[in-house]
Amino acid sequence: MDPLVIVAKLQKLLRDNLQRVGDTMISGGVDNMEKYQYMLGQARTYQYMLQEISNLLKEKEQKDEQGNIINITGKPKT
Repeated sequence: MDPLVIVAKLQKLLRDNLQRVGDTMISGGVDNMEKYQYMLGQARTYQYMLQEISNLLKEKEQKDEQGNIINITGKPKT
């Protein structure tokens, strides 16, 4: 399986879980402060993981875009 497919599936799972936590918090599914703090921690963790995956993918894209440099002057590079 292509690694990017795995990463995309992982991102979707994280986004879905983040949405579920947010929906629960918004709809009044939190009945005490401890549960609220726990769910807030979950949401922050999902956001952090999504951001880190995004940062890693950006680094890969930047490396892939560098490609080869072609000398068009005809002079060898020293």
